[in-house]
Amino acid sequence: MTRRTQPDHLLIRTIRGEMVQRPPVWAMRQAGRWDPEFNRLRGKLSFYEFSENAELSAQASLLPVRFGVDAVILFYDITTLAVAMGLRFELVRNRGPVPKPAIRNREDVSRLTAEPDPNRFAHVLDILGRVRKELAGSLPILVFAGAPFTLASYCIATGKDVAATRRFIAENPAAWEALVEVLTRATVHFLRTLAEAGADAFQLFDSWAGKLTSEEFQRWAVPYHRAIVGSDLTIPSILFVKECPYVEAMLASGADVISLGTGHDLASLRQRHRDATFQGNVSAELLRRGTPEQVAEATRRCIAAGGGHRHIVNLNHGVDRHTPVDNFAAFVQTVINSRGPSTTAL
Repeated sequence: MTRRTQPDHLLIRTIRGEMVQRPPVWAMRQAGRWDPEFNRLRGKLSFYEFSENAELSAQASLLPVRFGVDAVILFYDITTLAVAMGLRFELVRNRGPVPKPAIRNREDVSRLTAEPDPNRFAHVLDILGRVRKELAGSLPILVFAGAPFTLASYCIATGKDVAATRRFIAENPAAWEALVEVLTRATVHFLRTLAEAGADAFQLFDSWAGKLTSEEFQRWAVPYHRAIVGSDLTIPSILFVKECPYVEAMLASGADVISLGTGHDLASLRQRHRDATFQGNVSAELLRRGTPEQVAEATRRCIAAGGGHRHIVNLNHGVDRHTPVDNFAAFVQTVINSRGPSTTAL
């Protein structure tokens, strides 16, 4: 299978390594609770009720367009794929998604469907279809999936508690191995289905793998990153590992774009890896606590560090729910104004 022809959006052109007038900008969790319009749209619906309502989630996905972002990322949950595979989740306050029941052994893993019927995640395809119709090609559409280490951590109910995940792996190595293998296969199937339905690029989230030791990262993260991004999904890939200290290993994954955290020196990496495309790395915490002026200055520094080539401006993590709207607007507008008028639709 070969890469399908991509539209000439600013984000896609940047990923291809073309010279662009300015870097593209979008933000993880750009559709979320920080936005009063999002909260108005969600009303009193529970998270899963809202995220599985294709009409409302499509509207939510589109809300950031009014700020001038250069890409839309669909609104659904990282556990969506696991649910489609047969594992039920509920959102628990202060804990996040919790499986009911959690995976405990190989027998539990054997009940998961490796290539779920697309009808099992039909709401995501419906969201994609609605967003495509509304955008009419004006912006690229991003989809996403959790990388096997992080998604498996949710499936065994350890989440971001990496120490607890280590204990599970030590006590249940066969179950863990079977789980990440089936998740890898399912992730490729899920992303391929979305690519065939019209998604323009995907981001692979391995949020908690950055807390692993180097040896653990090489064993529990790298092979699965390579397997997924190397499966010829026909659309560009972005690899995100929160504040990952193993950038060289991320670069070796084969992902088209590597997302950086605030602990990374973007300018130095840009000099050392001129043919790599980086994403990031403005502080989400600054967006939450700073002033619009401070956000604008930090964003200008980020643009300068990126060097104006092969750089997508983003945050080190998702937009925090307490982020002021004016700060998000300052972040996006600073990029738009960095080099002439917006080239979003080029």
